[in-house]
Amino acid sequence: MTKDTAKNPYDQMLCTIDEIGEDEEILSEITTLGPAKIKSPYAQRDIYFVRDEDRVLAHVSYETVKAFLTRGEEPLSFEYAGPREYIYFDPSKVKAAVVTCGGLCPGINDVIRAIVMTLHYGYGTRSIFGIRYGLRGFIPDYGLPVMELTPQAVEKIHELGGTILGSSRGPQPIDEIVDTLDRMNCSILFIIGGDGTFRAGQKIVEEIERRGLKISVVAIPKTIDNDIYLVSKTFGFDTAVEMACQAIRSAHTEAVGAPNCIGLVKVMGRHSGFIAAAATAALREVNFCLIPESDFDLEGEGGLLNVLRRRLEARGHAVIVVAEGAGQKYVMGDKVEKDPSGNIKLGDIGGFLKGKIKEYFDSLNMDCFIRYIDPSYIIRSVPANVDDRLYCANLGQNAVHAAMAGKTGMLVSLWNDRYVHIPLASATKKRKQVDLNSRLWLSVLESTGQPPLKNS
Repeated sequence: MTKDTAKNPYDQMLCTIDEIGEDEEILSEITTLGPAKIKSPYAQRDIYFVRDEDRVLAHVSYETVKAFLTRGEEPLSFEYAGPREYIYFDPSKVKAAVVTCGGLCPGINDVIRAIVMTLHYGYGTRSIFGIRYGLRGFIPDYGLPVMELTPQAVEKIHELGGTILGSSRGPQPIDEIVDTLDRMNCSILFIIGGDGTFRAGQKIVEEIERRGLKISVVAIPKTIDNDIYLVSKTFGFDTAVEMACQAIRSAHTEAVGAPNCIGLVKVMGRHSGFIAAAATAALREVNFCLIPESDFDLEGEGGLLNVLRRRLEARGHAVIVVAEGAGQKYVMGDKVEKDPSGNIKLGDIGGFLKGKIKEYFDSLNMDCFIRYIDPSYIIRSVPANVDDRLYCANLGQNAVHAAMAGKTGMLVSLWNDRYVHIPLASATKKRKQVDLNSRLWLSVLESTGQPPLKNS
């Protein structure tokens, strides 16, 4: 991006442009298993077919696109998602599998339902199976049977939170996963997960290619934190923000109901503070928003505790929203522990802040009441709201269209308000985070009025 557009504080709220540099090398071409020669069943209907030549520009800035053209380069673009007139797989012979990995998120069941319904009613595919409890469901030692997925089996699952297939974390032997796909005569694998799952998916694709198998691997991005690169918004994020807002309103009600009362709400966001920032921007009750991307001091004249004291003296109450990954320098011990997926186990910043705030005001002999709310597991396990349900349906349907056309090693993304295909290798290049120069963060600062919370 050009300097001016990169720093424009009124760029889109959720960073759709996503700070892709002009010189950043991003793969955009999608791998296909072979020529698409079979007439799609959709050809019997009067619909618009998408061609592989149809593209969506990665940058919406005129100046950025002009810079590419001036250098004689093709502007970065992504393949447009949607049904193709000709497909690679014979729908009557396809056997498809669906697996969900990682933590829970609102909308997983909606995606599963959309995949099954589109395969069954759109393409006439009847052999669809769900893999139980993540990638371990492929490993024979676990003895986990597959679940047959029919329209009747998934008819009402969108009303439920979680995933009917179950999920798990942790790596599994890639060769055994591909062995199972081969034994099942599986033609298509749909993977619903986050960046760790996508890295595993990329390894699965590489092993499939090494063996010369014709198996399509298509991913649907799932993470409640909204931190997947080259995806403007992940499903479940809208629901998470809505639920976080309910917790914040409760914290505000508690805070104004007692003298010198502080409502403290911890929300999910290990490395990216999108939920905390979006919920704060959506409300006007929050006074301090703490996210991993924005460092803050605790002590000192400009630190959180002193600024919080001034807020209580002026208004008698305060509301703090903190993402789980914020302020880890205060709570991470010397010994780094990891979960089965290799993610660093975070310290409890919510509990730490509650204790520190109480300790600070006790030292001043100043009354202070703290109402601490941690709705994390409630937020991630509820059914999706209406907006997320519509989004999940589109993601699942476009994933099926891509897979039937023989696309592989890719995920379906929403980019610049269009559904596109993104190579897994590009989506795992880095993690998306809140840009502190973006309109989103500026909106947070305008809403809260919080200072930098730094001593220098």
